Amino acid sequence: MASDVQNLREITGAGVMECKRALDEAGGDLEKAKSIIFERGLVKAEKKSGRATGAGLLETYIHNNRVGVLLELRCETDFVARNELFKELAHNIAIHIAAMNPSNIEELLAQNYVKNESITIDALIKEAISKIGENMKVEKFCRYEI
Repeated sequence: MASDVQNLREITGAGVMECKRALDEAGGDLEKAKSIIFERGLVKAEKKSGRATGAGLLETYIHNNRVGVLLELRCETDFVARNELFKELAHNIAIHIAAMNPSNIEELLAQNYVKNESITIDALIKEAISKIGENMKVEKFCRYEI
């Protein structure tokens, strides 16, 4: 059971007790427990969606010197803006924008993530919110192509 908790924790980024509760609720089924944690994470993300995002970062991405992206990804605190998971999220969204060329934020959020087409960009952000514990949002972006 302890190894299952650890595996679930590595997969989801959830806390030990949350993983244990999800495994108990799922009767030891790892996939079912993962789904439970993901659903709870989305609930947490929805609860945080009204909180102000006064910090964040600018992420740039240049692909083959022909496509460039500048992304403003917001969060609640400077502490999270320096977090590696947050920086990785910003980088992955910038790569996605370069590849998929969304015309606006709404279209971006609805698109299937280029690295994992089973989830949308919106779900990717909500997953990060549930792991990190702060509200996050794409404030704006621009994409240039030669």
